[in-house]
Amino acid sequence: MTPTILAVEDEPAILELLTVNLQDAGYEVRTAADAESAERMMQESLPDLLLLDWMLPGRSGLAFAKQLRADARTRELPIIMVTARADEADRVAGLEAWVDDYVTKPFSPRELKARIKAVLRRRAPEAAQEPLQAGALTLDPLTHRVTAGAAEVRLGPTEFRLLRYFLARPERVHSRTQLLDQVWGDRVYIEERTVDVHIRRLRLALEPFGQQGLIQTVRGSGYRLALPR
Repeated sequence: MTPTILAVEDEPAILELLTVNLQDAGYEVRTAADAESAERMMQESLPDLLLLDWMLPGRSGLAFAKQLRADARTRELPIIMVTARADEADRVAGLEAWVDDYVTKPFSPRELKARIKAVLRRRAPEAAQEPLQAGALTLDPLTHRVTAGAAEVRLGPTEFRLLRYFLARPERVHSRTQLLDQVWGDRVYIEERTVDVHIRRLRLALEPFGQQGLIQTVRGSGYRLALPR
């Protein structure tokens, strides 16, 4: 899946600049001119990263960032604040709102793309578009291929997303509910046991390559990807 960035900016020229440069970098870009519009869009689906202008009509970007951090659904959403306010006090206020980075205008598109990539690598590794690896397995999100050594592993789209999520967070235990929210989407309502079906399919796809043991069941908790010792 192409990483999605929601850019919230009320100046059309800057929004156009952001859109062109981010699309050129391989991101899907959604746009909003104010916090209220962005909030409505995020009720439907969450982006992989929020690019948020400080000075917005109505509710400020800073107030919106604080609101998102107070909500369990959006608490972990990567946020980069973009603003003309460069004073130290403003930077401190932005960081105290728990934004992940702070970029001042005028900015270099090249620098902004580098900062976005760094934040995604740190906060949402599977959205950073970099290869992920565990043992003999390698997943390349750009080519949408999984290999075990030199052999290609054929996966369905859901199994691919599951494996990418696990590879980006090795050794962590994930409940079925967490997997449903993060892999299927938090606005999709399906049975938790659906996760078990796709885990089984993923293991079957990995079995011919001796990699099925990477996906472990943690009794009473969920699943994890265990790195080879």
